[in-house]
Amino acid sequence: MPLSISPQEIMETIRMVQMENLDIRTITMGISLRDCCRTDAASTAKAVYDKVTRMAGDLVKTGEEIEGRYGIPIINKRISVTPISLIAESMGLDDYVTVAKALDDAAKTVGVNFIGGYSALVHKGMTPGDRALIESLPKALAVTERVCASINIATTKAGINMDAVALMGRIVKATAEATADRDGLGCAKLVVFCNVPEDNPFMAGAFHGVGEPECVINVGVSGPGVVLNAVRKKPGCDFGELATIIKQTAFKITRMGELVGRAASERLGVPFGIVDLSLAPTPAIGDSVADILEAMGLERCGTHGTTAALALLNDAVKKGGAMASSYVGGLSGAFIPVSEDAGMIAAVEAGALTLDKLEAMTCVCSVGLDMIAVPGDTPAETISAIIADEAAIGMINRKTTAVRIIPVPGKKVGDHVEFGGLLGHAPVMPVHGFSAASFVARGGRIPAPLQALNN
Repeated sequence: MPLSISPQEIMETIRMVQMENLDIRTITMGISLRDCCRTDAASTAKAVYDKVTRMAGDLVKTGEEIEGRYGIPIINKRISVTPISLIAESMGLDDYVTVAKALDDAAKTVGVNFIGGYSALVHKGMTPGDRALIESLPKALAVTERVCASINIATTKAGINMDAVALMGRIVKATAEATADRDGLGCAKLVVFCNVPEDNPFMAGAFHGVGEPECVINVGVSGPGVVLNAVRKKPGCDFGELATIIKQTAFKITRMGELVGRAASERLGVPFGIVDLSLAPTPAIGDSVADILEAMGLERCGTHGTTAALALLNDAVKKGGAMASSYVGGLSGAFIPVSEDAGMIAAVEAGALTLDKLEAMTCVCSVGLDMIAVPGDTPAETISAIIADEAAIGMINRKTTAVRIIPVPGKKVGDHVEFGGLLGHAPVMPVHGFSAASFVARGGRIPAPLQALNN
């Protein structure tokens, strides 16, 4: 279906690109690897490499051509694949890292910056293959550069797999230690989910879900700077008018994402999937979700009123974006990653934004506790308890939540850590000193809530 864009929209888009940091954050090609199962690790790895490089060989070139034609920056070109625990189960349990290396080599060959899908879905239990993949994560993320991993440990329908939660606390710690020479950078490529979406184009949580086609193009838009500019132009309006302004702006941003996604789909000869209309910040000044909240009237992000402001922003973004695309999916809303948002970093450094307040904010935003640096001596059980809290918010509220936390080896509260690029930099934040070890050790499953019975 052709998408008609008026000259006025084109001129407005050019202005947003030039003046307000507007970009397409990612075009992500999802690739099914279900036909890559072999009886040994080497054969499976070769099949995975061959298919990814064949299917995605023109992805980067196509993205660059679209950038040149429309003048719209496409920051990342990425790949997501079928969860590897589903593919590699048949090859035995000894060498999942070989497949991770094949994914990394494929990503380098085709020129994408990340490849997601070194993943397992264990919200109701773990197979031997799931556990083998999870236990391979520290090594796999240490020896690869572009591989991203995600583990889904809870859903509203199934409840929370606390055995998996306990395991993931230990795995996050081990991953940080395995990449200690890079300040625990491996943990920036590992996210733990509740209610994970199967069509998410953003890393580190992207994978190609089992209900997806053979190959698909998903687009992740951005635009905090555009929304910030729109909000600043109306300093005295009431909340109803403010919501309308944000909806109108989100509509324009999503229209651009739809245009790019359909252009990429046509050029590559694969189906167009979804537009994820999340506001994804960067460390650049003026490209911050926290700045939007402060433009609404908060002296500093994290003070009283922050959760209400974020709820308005998230809801208005969803409403405006949903009207602009036939297929909205992924996460879609507002991200609050600390290290990737200059305003969030400033709020933490000012003492206005704490881990507890961030947890409250995740009740109303797109995802969860994201890119948060904590002391390297944080106990594994504390990390597990943080994951459990966040999963409970997602499970009860029937929304996606996630945790991407980095216990930085050798760092303490008040230290600073530099991750580089879009991953940014972060102050090390305190966690509660009281133990949750006995709670985490109970194991089993936290039962699904009553709303799981709703059809």
